[in-house]
Amino acid sequence: MPQSAETTPPPATPPGAAPDRPAAVPPATHRTVEVPGGRIHLVEQGTGPLVLLVHGFPESWYSWRHQLPALAAAGYRAVALDVRGYGRSSKPREVAAYRMLAHVADNAAVVRALGEETAVIAGHDWGSPIAAHSALLRPDVFTAVALLSVPYTPRGATRPTEAFAHIGGAEEFYINYFQEPGRAEAEIEPDVRTWLAGFYAGLSGDAEPTSGPGLFSIPPGGKMSDRFPAGPPRPPWLTEADLDFYAAEFERTGLTGGLNRYRNVDRDWEDLAAWTGAPLTRPALFIGGEHDATTHWLADAIKAFPRTLPGLSAAHLLDGCGHWVQQERPAEVNRLLVDWLRSLPEAVVRVAA
Repeated sequence: MPQSAETTPPPATPPGAAPDRPAAVPPATHRTVEVPGGRIHLVEQGTGPLVLLVHGFPESWYSWRHQLPALAAAGYRAVALDVRGYGRSSKPREVAAYRMLAHVADNAAVVRALGEETAVIAGHDWGSPIAAHSALLRPDVFTAVALLSVPYTPRGATRPTEAFAHIGGAEEFYINYFQEPGRAEAEIEPDVRTWLAGFYAGLSGDAEPTSGPGLFSIPPGGKMSDRFPAGPPRPPWLTEADLDFYAAEFERTGLTGGLNRYRNVDRDWEDLAAWTGAPLTRPALFIGGEHDATTHWLADAIKAFPRTLPGLSAAHLLDGCGHWVQQERPAEVNRLLVDWLRSLPEAVVRVAA
């Protein structure tokens, strides 16, 4: 596929991006590649077998800033992308353009655009189900999958928004709160930086424990930010420069592209009917946080791993860690990822001929 360089590329190493890299590791480089759905911006570091890193909400390629140099130093070609709708990647207007099938197609096209035939894929938050479905639907391209924070959950019999309404009970589950175009944007976009800081802090392992419903449930007539923690404006693992980078990205792009992923959960359910209950058989790794609410309300999905992820090597819950695992615990996550990659058979991590 044709590739294009940024006319005004972001810095290769933004402030606060990563600790000093080993001398043998080349610097990260930015570029965009053409895919059938538009353009995907990515950041690449190292040479060797390709490892594709997919971020979640509300993040960007930058959420993998600590993993890029570590994977490169370990002998891998690490590539972190801006998912469609984020950063410098294309932002289609239609909500349906953010369906899971489109993200899977983007990922497969990125691998081809990079001159490779196969890749290992890793995802965090929404990036985890995107990575999982990439390996499920395109096992010819994605030979192994690492899932961070969100466990693999096969398609079930109940329409997702109906299931989420049941979870919310008298309140509104956050995914349903995100469904109406413009509603969440009206909460977030007037002060993006403050909202992001509260959201990151509220789902961090450093947040004060609460006995209430937490951030994932919105009271009638309320906003998600009503339950953001009072106290420090950001968690300690996130520098002011890190927060500045995220805020600048979303102040420039808005939040609609990221929120449109949530607005396709029912459409995904319809698209993926043929894969109801399907196990993901590729070699897999799971890393979650002990204090991540996601690992609690999806605890049954983790218990089902022997059936749903038969190729799972290990499932790790990091003590005291919250939702943002690769940013909260970069050294530990880097070690787990590299050890897992090195344990994979050579045929799984082969470089394309």
